[in-house]
Amino acid sequence: MNKNNDKINPPVIILSHPQMGENIGAAARAMLNFGITEMRIINPRDGWPNERAEATASGALGQMNVTIFDDLPTSIADMHFVFATTARNRDMVKPEFCPKAAMIETYTRIKSKQNIAFIFGAEQSGLTNNELTMCQAIVNVPTNPDFSSINLAQSVLLLAYEWNLLNTKTHTAHNLDMGDSFPAKQDEVNKFIGRLENELEEKNFFRSEGLKPTMQRNIRNIFSRSDITDQELRTLHGVLSALRGNKSAK
Repeated sequence: MNKNNDKINPPVIILSHPQMGENIGAAARAMLNFGITEMRIINPRDGWPNERAEATASGALGQMNVTIFDDLPTSIADMHFVFATTARNRDMVKPEFCPKAAMIETYTRIKSKQNIAFIFGAEQSGLTNNELTMCQAIVNVPTNPDFSSINLAQSVLLLAYEWNLLNTKTHTAHNLDMGDSFPAKQDEVNKFIGRLENELEEKNFFRSEGLKPTMQRNIRNIFSRSDITDQELRTLHGVLSALRGNKSAK
């Protein structure tokens, strides 16, 4: 453990639309092996609880906090920073990390009392573009370009191992100094983006219905990759209110 004996809460692992109970169980086993104990699952294909997941987990699920969610926004509402695990960035401008660098960033942020999550997509399709827009950064595992497919549980294990390695060794992490402000939680970011889109809709900004989804993703990307603070969000709400002629932000 760390020499200062400070309690370090591990990151949260989120499985989005997992298809096989065996992969959920194997992911849980890998997490507990390396000290990560909170799993969130979005719409598992075969429902929950899942006997195959329980069998493959070898008792790990019973020692963990497992929560089922209907959608990604709800599952990350209390997170300050979210990593997406994907083999390609799909032309989205976001910071990219290898697993080791991602966990160094994670440790630094958790030390400053932030909630951090890693999202893994479904086995066959991975994360959707809309899911990627809700994340602040991307984790990419360097693999053999001629055979790059990694099993879901293997991906979880790689990141969990890096977390445990970092958390059990003496090291120095840079503090993330944001002064008196703090990274905004994702539900607050989503509320602002929703308000902004409503204002833009009212002003006929989305002139082409065909291009509207792409424009909305671009807008969301701007805010999701900026690591925006709660104070900055309040300022942006004030900007929108001022443009409408309101005296105060909502």
